[in-house]
Amino acid sequence: MTHKFPVTVYYEDTDMGGIVYYANYLKFIERARSSWVADMGVDQLAMKEDGVVFAVRRVEADYLMPAVLGDELEVRTTVEGATAARWVVRQEVWRGADQLFDALVTIVAIGPGGAPTRIPAELRRRTH
Repeated sequence: MTHKFPVTVYYEDTDMGGIVYYANYLKFIERARSSWVADMGVDQLAMKEDGVVFAVRRVEADYLMPAVLGDELEVRTTVEGATAARWVVRQEVWRGADQLFDALVTIVAIGPGGAPTRIPAELRRRTH
């Protein structure tokens, strides 16, 4: 299953050359992951109260083409792999038929004190 999240490129997203500043792609995919988790019915604030939070452990990113001011983009998120305590998701940014950005993101569950912990079972079931 692929989650799709729309993004509009605003002036604040661009650099002096008028293209999206490279670090802003990470913001775009972070928003898309938050939307993906929320769309699964997960309340991350409630998870935090239970002592579990998500953290990005690794990002491998490729910048393929630039986005510019006014572009309507779509972030596509798919699960590539999962364990009891980790998800690996592919996140792509598209403008129409053109792929602009590709990232492989490893997300881990962290418990009290920053120790790795299991992703709640119900949530793991929703991603398979």
